[in-house]
Amino acid sequence: MHSPNTKREFYNMLIIDSKDCENIDKALKKYKKKYEKSRILNQLRDRQSFTKPSIRRRTEILKAVYKQQMNNGELDN
Repeated sequence: MHSPNTKREFYNMLIIDSKDCENIDKALKKYKKKYEKSRILNQLRDRQSFTKPSIRRRTEILKAVYKQQMNNGELDN
């Protein structure tokens, strides 16, 4: 049984269905694509340091404002 102070970590396992006649390069390409779509690397980077909820909200708002300005053509690049 787990003690209350132990940290539980859950790992998602990526499963690639490969056929016997499939090339290893194709299987690796499928794995890389699935890895990018699962955003595991982004989760690991986010968990490296704690960000306060207020800062997280602020960055989301700033990103939304930037996207809106880009769509309206208000920003000069």
